[in-house]
Amino acid sequence: MSTYLIGDVHGCYDELVALLQQAEFTPGKDVLWLTGDLVARGPGSLEVLRYVRGLGDSVRIVLGNHDLHLLAVYAGISRNKPKDRVSQLLEAPDADELLNWLRRQPLIQVDEEKKLVMAHAGITPQWDLNTAMACARDVEAVLSSDSYPLFLDAMYGDMPNNWSPELSGLARLRFITNSLTRMRYCFPNGQLDMYCKDTPESAPAPLKPWFAIPGPVTAEYSVIFGHWASLEGKGTPEGIYGLDTGCCWGGELTCLRWEDKTYFVQPSNRRKDVGDGETAIAS
Repeated sequence: MSTYLIGDVHGCYDELVALLQQAEFTPGKDVLWLTGDLVARGPGSLEVLRYVRGLGDSVRIVLGNHDLHLLAVYAGISRNKPKDRVSQLLEAPDADELLNWLRRQPLIQVDEEKKLVMAHAGITPQWDLNTAMACARDVEAVLSSDSYPLFLDAMYGDMPNNWSPELSGLARLRFITNSLTRMRYCFPNGQLDMYCKDTPESAPAPLKPWFAIPGPVTAEYSVIFGHWASLEGKGTPEGIYGLDTGCCWGGELTCLRWEDKTYFVQPSNRRKDVGDGETAIAS
């Protein structure tokens, strides 16, 4: 059995299928991990969700900010932006089935045997793994409940940006969501900065990429994340793997086979776009 880890798909169904064929992924024998942002911007969000849902126990995913934004559109809280290219999905006969499946997916994946953790944006250095898992479960419980539209309406926003066990209610859920699905930069004490999108070389002091600040999780586990296409999969420390390489912007879809650390790359079918274009949930 092999474990295949793939960065943000963003509706790039044809590239996903071609990449899995290239890597010789075999459902039922192998396991596929996906870093979130399955949908939006690419042309095949409907096909991606149908395919991934059909993999059953052969796939492990986490939710990304674009996935959550889609759920907010579905719940009537946010508007459907044409550039997200999800109208076909929202109008599909199985939309209810697919999106109710999506909102019951986790925000974090952990494999203790492999010492492997996956979250869409990463793990804030302010958390140990037990805290990260408990926080993820808080959001997952609300998303899978009948009150999920209330959470989706409140998740937009950049504050609070500093972790405290005393956080409660919707403010707590917003911080958790931002940490797991939107984070890029932190201050040296681990406090989130939700504004900077520059490359690490251009980011103003004292900001650092979250993965450049030592934390309890990265000290013990390898961490897989997506979300940050402008990194192009480069510049992370040993044991930290950024797999979003901007397929929907004309880059590539990247897969890492965990057991032998072999990479597989599928070029995008689209022309190279300008910038990393990361938006949704105020990016």
